[in-house]
Amino acid sequence: MSKIYYSLLFCLFIPGMLSAQHKIAGKITDARKRPLPGVNIYIKGTYDGATAGADGSFSFTTTAQGNQVLVASLMGFQTLEQPVTVGGPLHLTLMLKTAVNELKAVTISAGSFEASSDKQHTVLKPLDIVTTAGATADIVQALKTLPGTQQANDREGLFVRGGTGYETQIFIDGLLVRNPFFTSLPDMPGRGRFSPFLFKGTTFSSGGYSAQYGQGLSSALVLESEDLPARSSYSLGASLIGISGGLDELSKDKKGSYGIEADYTNLGPYFDVAKPKQEPSISPEIIGTSANFRRKTSSTGIIKFYGYGNWSKMGFRKSSIEYPGYQEQFDVRNQNIYTNLTYKESLGKGWRVNTGFSFSANRDKIAIDTLQKTPQTSIRSNSNLGQLRLMFSKSLGVLSVLRFGGEYQYATERSRFNSFAANYDDNYAAGFAETDVYFTPRFVGRFGGRTEYSSILDKVNIAPRASLAYKLDDYSQFSLAYGDYYQKPEPQYLRFKRDELGYMKATHYIGSFQRVAGDYTFRVEAFYKKYKDLVKTVPDTSTTGTGYAKGIELFWRDRKTVKNLDYWVSYSYLDTKRNYLYYPFEVQPDFAAKHTASLVMKKYFPKITTNIGLTYSFATGRPYYNPNLPESKFMSEKTIDFNTLGLSASYLTTVGKAFTVFVVSVTNVFDIKQVYGYRYSSDRLRREEIVPNAPRFVFVGMFMNFGIDRRQDVINNL
Repeated sequence: MSKIYYSLLFCLFIPGMLSAQHKIAGKITDARKRPLPGVNIYIKGTYDGATAGADGSFSFTTTAQGNQVLVASLMGFQTLEQPVTVGGPLHLTLMLKTAVNELKAVTISAGSFEASSDKQHTVLKPLDIVTTAGATADIVQALKTLPGTQQANDREGLFVRGGTGYETQIFIDGLLVRNPFFTSLPDMPGRGRFSPFLFKGTTFSSGGYSAQYGQGLSSALVLESEDLPARSSYSLGASLIGISGGLDELSKDKKGSYGIEADYTNLGPYFDVAKPKQEPSISPEIIGTSANFRRKTSSTGIIKFYGYGNWSKMGFRKSSIEYPGYQEQFDVRNQNIYTNLTYKESLGKGWRVNTGFSFSANRDKIAIDTLQKTPQTSIRSNSNLGQLRLMFSKSLGVLSVLRFGGEYQYATERSRFNSFAANYDDNYAAGFAETDVYFTPRFVGRFGGRTEYSSILDKVNIAPRASLAYKLDDYSQFSLAYGDYYQKPEPQYLRFKRDELGYMKATHYIGSFQRVAGDYTFRVEAFYKKYKDLVKTVPDTSTTGTGYAKGIELFWRDRKTVKNLDYWVSYSYLDTKRNYLYYPFEVQPDFAAKHTASLVMKKYFPKITTNIGLTYSFATGRPYYNPNLPESKFMSEKTIDFNTLGLSASYLTTVGKAFTVFVVSVTNVFDIKQVYGYRYSSDRLRREEIVPNAPRFVFVGMFMNFGIDRRQDVINNL
């Protein structure tokens, strides 16, 4: 009886299933009516589509109904989005226009790596950040595989071309992120606070960056948040160290959306099994939440809100090098909130406005204790930052553009070291203007400048910047860049000696050659950077330090030679010296290696829908301070070379109605010894190695998405 019942049901539903399939066919040409083969044509927000044949014809079926958007895209042409009504067979004739500004026109590239989802000349896409083995989905860790970066894994931040982590600033939609990393403990750098899935574009400028951004001597990491999602979706995640969940809801009129996410991480059970070098006194825990809201105000305007909150705590105990037989304990509790509200709109006649406001607050409670030997040291730190930014842009002809605007920041610092308090407020204002001038489609210049004022320093600076680029053919170009960059000293110095401090300064000179052809990317870049007015702490705190950095960098990426294999190789040579902080003269700093290199490989196996990743990183030894040597040999000794190999595997499948990815990732697979430096006791008789607290980390997780098939993103990324 049951067989007859199911057979009847099957017969009844056959007509319904067939009627739900609507055929869309047609032909696509260029502006001269010539057929365009290879055009990718699909219904937006679905995976229903086809590729145009040699005669430009295409045909596919879809289950979508009603008002839809048909998308047609091909490298070198403007992407076409055409509204269609699906309710029966459709036959269309489409035409694509040449995109001179995407393929044939030169772009500014000196010092900058683009990583967006919608540009043809990208070096990395957002998904590359997530699928890079060993990066554990951390934006900064993934960027360490690019040339110009250092493997300074004992301290937080992105160290670029001889600069410290503080000298790289992070921006979300043009607004500065004050505390982008979780608060760190000694030799344990804090991880980045936000997920790379939140961003559609990443620009990593290792030097020579735009006058729109300031307060970074070395580098700017510019993140652009997502606009409207293609459809509503819901996600769940579970791993050995925590759980996560979220939703992204698209409004019925498809002009707005909202989303929320939450996650909980607890490393306590993991450290019970995989013992770290230091014993946990407080199991590391993180509670994170985020929310977003997006609304189109017109066909060209959008308002976006993004905010997150993090609450974390952790503590570790280790043997004291200062007091043999005793233990030292470091505990930290952190609260952080960041909000970002932006608005973009076309004003007509080539004018656009881009404005935004953000507010962030960070609270740290730190306890340092040599157990049963010395009284506990208590540190409290509260920092707030409010900022407002306004920028106008005007198109000048087809390609050229003028940008100008300003920003204001109000920062507060409240800190207490036991009973001693140190506080300050700062009013910071800046103005900028720059223009991209296309002398020809193959020759462009960017000229601009920035001026800044800080009330805590009571000083004004003026920073000119200029870039030139010339395109040799459709794929290759030369670029040059020059600029002055200023930055306030770190807060710990401004709290005490602000009257004797001024801006730190760096001047950049960059020359590069880049060739991006299909699935191949080659890039070589040389740079020279001169430092002036760096912070000195000996004999007294001042901004009188000096330094330089120069070198050459290579990058090669190949996504074609071997089917379903994507790999890139990067190499950096760095010659840098500094006389800053307590240094007696200019020497190679303790965070900089002369040679660094990375190899990243990703192989997709379609038969088993599995992606395998491998990342190998190398760096020559870094200098360290040995107080037992005479001053003439300051920083003359070096650590062992740095080596690490990371592996990851991702299995893509469907569980129920959820598109699911199972992930296994291992850092430092072979447990290679890594020494970042040495710490000496005050009597110089004892020393200890500075090593990773967890030399090898294993991650096992499952991520489920209801609504959007993220598996295809992985496949398309290869």
